[in-house]
Amino acid sequence: MPRFSVVIPVFKVQGYLRECLDSVLGQSFRDVEVIVVDDCSPDSCGTIIDEYAARDERVKALHLPRNVGLGRARNAGLELARGDYVLFLDSDDCYTPGLLQALAARLDSVGDLDILAFDHVRTHWWGRGGRSQVADLIERAGTDVFRLEDRPEYVHLFLVAWNKAFRREFFLEQGLRYAPGLYEDAPVTHMAMVTAERIGCLNRIGVEYRQRRQGAITKTPGRKHFDIFEQYEGLFAFLAARPELAWAHSLLFERAVFHMLFVLKRPERVTVADRREFFHRTADFYTRHLPAGFALPEGGTGVYMRALAKRSYRAYQAAELADRVKKSGPNKILKARTRAGKRAYAGLYTAQRRRSLDPNLAVYSSYWDRLPSCNPLAVFDKARELAPQVHGVWVVRKELADQVPDGIDHVVRNSRRYWEVMARAKYFVNNVNFPDGIVKRPGQVHLQTHHGTPLKRMGLDQQAYPAAARGMDFDRLLERVDRWDLSVSSNQHSTKQWERAYPGAFESLDAGYPRNDRYYAAGAEDVAAVRARLGIAEGKTALLYAPTHRDYQQGWAPSFDLARLAGALGDDFVLLVRTHYFYDRTPQLSDLAEQATVIDVSRHPSVEDLCLAADALIADYSSVTFDYANLDRPIVIYADDWQIYSQVRGVTFDLLSGRPGDTPGAVATTEDELIDVFLSGRWHGSDAAALRGAFRERFCQYDDGHAAERVVRRFFLGQDAEPAIVPLAQRVPAPSPSLR
Repeated sequence: MPRFSVVIPVFKVQGYLRECLDSVLGQSFRDVEVIVVDDCSPDSCGTIIDEYAARDERVKALHLPRNVGLGRARNAGLELARGDYVLFLDSDDCYTPGLLQALAARLDSVGDLDILAFDHVRTHWWGRGGRSQVADLIERAGTDVFRLEDRPEYVHLFLVAWNKAFRREFFLEQGLRYAPGLYEDAPVTHMAMVTAERIGCLNRIGVEYRQRRQGAITKTPGRKHFDIFEQYEGLFAFLAARPELAWAHSLLFERAVFHMLFVLKRPERVTVADRREFFHRTADFYTRHLPAGFALPEGGTGVYMRALAKRSYRAYQAAELADRVKKSGPNKILKARTRAGKRAYAGLYTAQRRRSLDPNLAVYSSYWDRLPSCNPLAVFDKARELAPQVHGVWVVRKELADQVPDGIDHVVRNSRRYWEVMARAKYFVNNVNFPDGIVKRPGQVHLQTHHGTPLKRMGLDQQAYPAAARGMDFDRLLERVDRWDLSVSSNQHSTKQWERAYPGAFESLDAGYPRNDRYYAAGAEDVAAVRARLGIAEGKTALLYAPTHRDYQQGWAPSFDLARLAGALGDDFVLLVRTHYFYDRTPQLSDLAEQATVIDVSRHPSVEDLCLAADALIADYSSVTFDYANLDRPIVIYADDWQIYSQVRGVTFDLLSGRPGDTPGAVATTEDELIDVFLSGRWHGSDAAALRGAFRERFCQYDDGHAAERVVRRFFLGQDAEPAIVPLAQRVPAPSPSLR
């Protein structure tokens, strides 16, 4: 029988679940069972749970047939628990290193406890906070063992399930179970505290309590918050059935009413329309359970309780207003006015927003208003086929307007028509973000297609990498994320990263990248035509070198001697070089192109064309690696600065590990190694092919040639994202042009 059972209920946390499980399974104390309850999660959580269960016998996977909610999912896990002590951990939180060892040591030193409480730290999306508000209380407890009746101040311990280790037999003997609905922690915590004979505290931060910006039910206003009344009614029914607990009635009454007032004051929980009803429900509870001789607490809580006693919502509002004015002060009011002034827009845009939306107007943009390309262009083309009633308009920069292909309607950004279109369009499609000044009106919907699979850290994850995040305004970034309705993904790795790096209320659309459809639609004639346009002689092996940019470098210079590689490979090879779009033309590259040493394709409008033309890819950390893998052609990673890049920019996995799924083929870290990779034939050998196959399986998960159709049907037509994804083994990518 294990010392500890850790029960983890899981629902829609695929971006955080691995970190949670790793924090438990990586504990130095190993005598633990981990019961992971899949509460019928609609994302990939179930698959992740099974993966962990398959590789660690301490993990027990329980898949519920229907969604039952957090409380009952905990109960289901409790039924399977066999440990001396049971702990409950929320699946988006983490244990700190050494927690279980410290708990075991304390229990060994003081004997069995019914409850052993420990501290936590809040980890906000903008960074880590300090210790909890009850840290001093936990510290004062030292190694004491006590009952709550003797130390009533400990009723203020945080009302959650996950900051305590419960003796399992005690928990079961007291009949403690979590009720369905919100605020299920509160009554069980109080029931446990008042019935426990031996309570102890461990002065240690044990949990990183993640404060998710989106997704937490406590930050979602609505009627669910009325669950608090039924939860506390259950607590007081428990007390009424146990006369020996009469001493706890006043103590828990004050805590219950305080909790209800706390919820009422928060607009992210109780809507304005529901506030009066919530107040009166609280007043009902107050009247029904008011203990004889109850003394009102001092301070603000007492003022609010007097309003409850009078059942006067007006008195409550007056107290709340006085409290707000006291806390805000003139400086806060001045700042609010300043922010409001900054949000004022041009009169034209404001006037246009008063007009009705055009239900058949869509706005497209790629790469900060460059020429039409990437996923948005593939969506645009498919929408013209499947949703012809929707008229698409592209936003482009003034200097590029004359290069927009014929037949594509477009507006120059900040022009008069631009503001009209932005004000009235229903649909917005972009692979980055629309400008901060764009207001999302009710009825408008935004599709975020992204433009690559994230090897490097993105969004809020960049906060840990100051060099990469230089000049980034994370508050503004999150305001842009709040406009997203759908976020397109080509694999589960991306889905999880987007949910972590861009916390928002958007829905993940696991449909594949529309731009990658081209790799399955093109035939041998298409490939030959592209090569002819690029000037690649028949029979030559074309290598595409497509490096990404470096946040820590100004300008671009090749990481190896292009002329030397071209010379070493000989006339049978041709080297195509594409610099990142952040960089201007490079004189060195232009000179080599003029000498016919390389073909400079930096300004070619279609990366997809270049990939189709290439027999193999030489990449570093560019997202083109993941797209090119769809073609099932050799990929060589040249990573001469991996240590610097991974430390300065941050990465989501080890590209150079050599593990299947991480590394897509042969790897070189020096110029000599790169040349040898090709001269030795390792670049297209059996080992490289095996690695490429595992990489494709992981990162080309949804790319099958039908991604654009799935996106258009879901976004424009409101249909299911069909057709179904074709299994990887049945997909037929465009043929390689010359490699045999």
